[in-house]
Amino acid sequence: MGSAHSVPAEMRELADRTGFTSEQIEHLHRRFKQLSRDQLTIRKENFDSIPDLEFNPIRAKIVHAFFDKRNLRPESDGLADEINFEDFLTIMSYFRPIEMNMDEEQLDRFRKEKLKFLFHMYDSDHDGKITLQEYRNVVEELLSGNPHLEKESARSIADGAMMEAASICVGQMGPDQVYEGITFEDFLKMWQGIDIETKMHVRFLNMETIAHCY
Repeated sequence: MGSAHSVPAEMRELADRTGFTSEQIEHLHRRFKQLSRDQLTIRKENFDSIPDLEFNPIRAKIVHAFFDKRNLRPESDGLADEINFEDFLTIMSYFRPIEMNMDEEQLDRFRKEKLKFLFHMYDSDHDGKITLQEYRNVVEELLSGNPHLEKESARSIADGAMMEAASICVGQMGPDQVYEGITFEDFLKMWQGIDIETKMHVRFLNMETIAHCY
């Protein structure tokens, strides 16, 4: 993470920016080195070494999110070919649990950051909106991981979720009304009252696997 003399200052800066403790950063750095095979950057193929992620129904979307520049820096777009440790730490910070000492304003900002990350996972074409079909596809992908659910049942539930999303975002649509897609403000409405903490969690800190996003 740098020379012996630069580590404390670098560690403080990373801790302030990401909210992780020094111990967590050290642990994640070991995890990063493990994944990168001691290289300075990680590429998508490095995630193939995480066994539990292999069976996640939205594995491709989770890995994609690590290289989505929108999640790495403000006002950025496109995909990175590789990410360094600071980028890795930035992505991991979206999965941090809520801290007990956060005030209402901090909680609101923290929640919006998490939901923005999730929004980007749904918005696969990077156009700033989630089409109802994109939303339906994610729901169907998530349900595909349930071995007790038949494909037709999963498709029916996904269709219902798509229609529910439309009703929350625009209400009763007129016969000639065209719905262009779910904006981030719409997305916030859809998640209102839902505990995002139960939907975005991570097991990276105990060296097991990456993230489960529902």
